[in-house]
Parts: sequence; C-alpha cells; structure tokens
Amino acid sequence: MAERAFPARWRTVAVIAGGLFAVNLVARLVVRLWYADDGLAADAVTLSMLAAVGLACLGLAAWWSRYRPVGAWAADLALASGGALLLAVLVGPFASGAGPFTYGAGEFFKQIWQWGGVSIVGALIGLGAVTALGLDARSRGLRRYAEAKRAEARLPRS
Repeated sequence: MAERAFPARWRTVAVIAGGLFAVNLVARLVVRLWYADDGLAADAVTLSMLAAVGLACLGLAAWWSRYRPVGAWAADLALASGGALLLAVLVGPFASGAGPFTYGAGEFFKQIWQWGGVSIVGALIGLGAVTALGLDARSRGLRRYAEAKRAEARLPRS
C-alpha cells in the first residue's frame, strides 16, 4: 500500500508544477503574440500570471492545511512551485522566442525572486487564514484533545 501512495504524491506534485508552468507559458505566448511591442501590457500580463501563481499557492495551502500537517504539504508545494519555477525560467523563455539569459542575469534572477515571493506569500496567507479560523489539522487535533479532556473531567469519580 505504501508503494501506491508514494507515486500518487509525486504525481500530484508533478500535476501542480505542470499547471503552474502552463500558466506561465500561456502568459508568455499572450505577450509574444499580442503585446510584443507594448511593454506596459506585457507587464500587466506578467503581473496577472504572478497573481495566478500566488492564488494557486494560496488555495493549495488553504486546502491541504485542513487535512495534512504543515511539513508534508509545505514540502509538496515547495517542490511543485520550485519545479514550475525551474521550467518557467529555463524552458519558458523559448516560448517567447528568446533564451533564459537573453536579457541578462538580472532579469533571470528577478523572475526567480518574483515567483518565489508570490508563492511563499500566497502559501502563508492561505495557511494563516485557515489557522485563524481554527480549521487547520493541528487546531482540529488540539480541539479534539481538549474536548476529550473536558469529557474526562466531567466523569464522576468513585
């Protein structure tokens, strides 16, 4: 049974990474096909793509934190987002008709910092919201423990 769970976990990570990379690829193609000469519109498309990545990380963190310990889902989300990031900075530029370092190292590392920033902030906001509502796995476990202790305290002693 553990053999079946292991590939399923990595399949989920790969699907999420592929989805995040697809968002980046679509944004690059939109810029290349329709806004190649309009820097302001290209920046707007890039910001929209980054917002989509951040919202995806927010949603995944909020969903997974309800049922899984933070360490497990955070590792999966970091691997998925990191894998998509590597694809986005190393393979994605070819969709734009350029190479990864065509615009210099500064642009290359700027993409990494932006993607990493929105991924981390999105995940932290998702986790924070679920934790504030008391719906995360740890809060629910602590609530069950407290209820069990309260039930023990109410039992009459003989």
